[in-house]
Amino acid sequence: MRIAVFSDIHANLHALEAVLASIDAAGVDELWCLGDTVGYGPRPNECVDVVRGRADIALCGNHDLAALGTLDTTDFAGDARAAARWTQERLGPEQRDWLASLSPLATRDGAELFHASPRDPVWDYVLSEEVALASLLATTAPLVLVGHSHVALGLAWDGESLTGGLAPADTEAALDEGRWLLNPGSVGQPRDGDPRAAWLLIDHEAGRATFVRVPYPVAQTQTEIREAGLPAALAARLTHGI
Repeated sequence: MRIAVFSDIHANLHALEAVLASIDAAGVDELWCLGDTVGYGPRPNECVDVVRGRADIALCGNHDLAALGTLDTTDFAGDARAAARWTQERLGPEQRDWLASLSPLATRDGAELFHASPRDPVWDYVLSEEVALASLLATTAPLVLVGHSHVALGLAWDGESLTGGLAPADTEAALDEGRWLLNPGSVGQPRDGDPRAAWLLIDHEAGRATFVRVPYPVAQTQTEIREAGLPAALAARLTHGI
């Protein structure tokens, strides 16, 4: 079984299209999306339609819930709040209904999936070894998949020690060596210093997971953000992957 895992698209259609082209070229059996299909970016309805049509598993994230009005936008700061309100006004009824049908967590084939973390599947950020270990100890599956932080991570737990950390492009995780917590990084708004769109290839037969980065036309998304009237900082940060 070969599985593509991706997360945090954030209404960046050009990044999503580039990732799906890379996934299709790799050849996979299933596609799993860890949430935040919308928020921040300029193409929410189109991204929902694509994910709805392609993903075998799709989770909802905090920005998806904000777009639905399930989370109060006052829980968001600055540009995130402005983008959430913009998305609320533009999300179509079919897209809204699909997002509302999703959960922030799921289980499948020896894996536990969370938008954020097992401790809080909507809000918790896994950005430290302490939180990663707590997340692994709160679960039992060999593989724990999280998104939300927009930072690609690969951490292994052998029952005694935790190893790993940031997972730049082409990093490989040996899945037969302990339990793993993996974050594929972000499709539409990376924050690990690499502006390329991110996804994760899990190959159970080979016993490994590989972190993949894909270039996409950043300038096109930036132009669309500005033309939509979204905060300019949301466009500027895409250049640097921060």
